[in-house]
Order: sequence, then structure tokens, then C-alpha cells
Amino acid sequence: MFAHLAVHHPKPEHADDLLAAMHKVDAAAQGAPGLIRIGAWRDERTDRLIGLALWDSKEAFEAAAPSIFAAVAGEPLDEWSTSPPDSLHLHPA
Repeated sequence: MFAHLAVHHPKPEHADDLLAAMHKVDAAAQGAPGLIRIGAWRDERTDRLIGLALWDSKEAFEAAAPSIFAAVAGEPLDEWSTSPPDSLHLHPA
């Protein structure tokens, strides 16, 4: 199993814009081979938005990533954020 975790730091006035973009990524991922689950989460203690995707393997994620993230290629994600997202690639320990 492989997990891709992205921690986003939205500007308060663009939190909804960034969340909508995350939902576009979720929709684009539906049906991708190897996808187990994908979704957007909001941290209740901070302003952070979390994207979490579980995959059968890292190879499945890497194969699907270009088409999935193409769904938001035109979005000004960097302008909506206070800093770049923390992107984690996780394997079971």
C-alpha cells in the first residue's frame, strides 16, 4: 500500500477555492487503477486542508498522477496558499 498526503496552507480568503480544486483532483482520480480511496479533509484546529489518497502501490499513484493533477493545471494554487503544500509519500512501517 502507498499513501500520498498533501498538507495545504490556504490563505483564509481562498480556502474555499483551494478546497474546490482539491475536489476536482478527487473527481479526476475516480476509477484510476490502484486507487483505494481519495478525499479532502479540513483540520479542525488550524486552517490547513489535507489531501489523502490511498493506493495499491506507488507505481499506481505515479501512473495516475499526471492525468489526475492535470484537472487543476490552470488553477492559481500558489496564489491561494501561504506556502507550498507539504507533500508526503508514505509506506507502511
